[in-house]
Amino acid sequence: MSVLAAGRQGTPLLILESALYNAWLEQQPASTRNWLQACGFSGKGLQLLPAADGQLQQGLFVCDSLDDEFACGDLPAALPAGDYWLENIDDPAQMKRIAFAWGVGCYRFDRYRSNDKPLPCLYISDGDALREAQHLVIATRWVRDLVNTPAADMMPEHLAAAAETIAAEFGAHLRQVIGDDLLTHNFPMIHAVGRASASAPRLIDFSWGDPSLPKITLVGKGVCFDSGGLDIKPADAMRTMKKDMGGAAHVLGLAYLIMAERLPVRLRVLIPAVENAISGNSFRPGDVLKTRKGSTVEIDNTDAEGRLVLCDALTEAVGEQPELVIDFATLTGACRVALGTELPGFFTNQWQLASDLMQTGQSVSDPVWHLPLHEPYRDSLKSDIADLVNSVPGPFGGAITAALYLEHFVDNVPWVHFDVMAWNRRKLPGRPLGGEAMGIRAVFAYLQNRYQNV
Repeated sequence: MSVLAAGRQGTPLLILESALYNAWLEQQPASTRNWLQACGFSGKGLQLLPAADGQLQQGLFVCDSLDDEFACGDLPAALPAGDYWLENIDDPAQMKRIAFAWGVGCYRFDRYRSNDKPLPCLYISDGDALREAQHLVIATRWVRDLVNTPAADMMPEHLAAAAETIAAEFGAHLRQVIGDDLLTHNFPMIHAVGRASASAPRLIDFSWGDPSLPKITLVGKGVCFDSGGLDIKPADAMRTMKKDMGGAAHVLGLAYLIMAERLPVRLRVLIPAVENAISGNSFRPGDVLKTRKGSTVEIDNTDAEGRLVLCDALTEAVGEQPELVIDFATLTGACRVALGTELPGFFTNQWQLASDLMQTGQSVSDPVWHLPLHEPYRDSLKSDIADLVNSVPGPFGGAITAALYLEHFVDNVPWVHFDVMAWNRRKLPGRPLGGEAMGIRAVFAYLQNRYQNV
């Protein structure tokens, strides 16, 4: 990765927390103090320090806390192009955090436009910190790139090609069930949702690792574009629906991390990939469809299609009785109403896991928030003519009822469901507008803590 490298070369970069700035300033020569005063430097942000001959001698960056993994996220965009190294940071954990922020801060989605502006490169002296940061950056870039890509270039076959690229890099075994073969192999919901599209629906399935190790299965919603189906979305709601495969992008990014860091687990990834399009053979409101589990579902709303494709994939996932199933999905607007767009909600049937995930997320600046599987709301999923309905009329508790629908298909296997935005609506340090990875670093850190020393 050209923006991160091993070694110590280029311009020294001094990075300080705000609490240490005044003590540092008192120890500097008068020329440095005078320069900072003349520049109006307030003791926060970036300031370039010149040598006596006018050349760049040092970069000074002051932030609130280096425990924030995005504290240095805007730094590479503020610096002139060139090489830099960390002058005063020798703690590997801090190096890793700074390198991660640098890498994601250098992110540009330039597939469709030229971008010849050079980016600065940060040199890191600790090899392990560099490697781990690079893996985190690459995983984040995978998620962002996949979500940012317009639907015309990110249909089910393109999503499958991305999965093949990641799987091949680590020798994972990948197979696909495509088109009418979904009916032959009993994935009727994936077929029903995707059959109206010119791009054939499919189940993407790959496995990696020693089969004797603990089994972890990731499931990602891969709705490559969501028109809403016959319950068509209004134009404003449809505008960003290229991101409705964000769950699939998240599990691919998380799978990359697990394989790149060689976590001692048996990993399986399942992605139901479809386009929810409109044609003469679209599924309809009022239809009753049979799932892979055998349960029947009355379609209340064709725009609640993500849970339909996920339920078949979840049924397949739990069939192996893994230690843990984790799904990611851009599932409900209700979760965004509850928590906003920047805080992913999650549901789980494991209370201790909920607490561990929240604490771990805070520790890596990737916060996630536990929401309840409130059992009394399950009554709202009842149908008069089928085992359950796919959507509950009315505006209340939509994220919970969607999660309860999914829970019906996990058979008490330990399970976590993430309902994510996968999109930045505002620019933050290291987080540009557009596609975003939310929760995968929290989950990976949790899995590391749980399995790294197994």
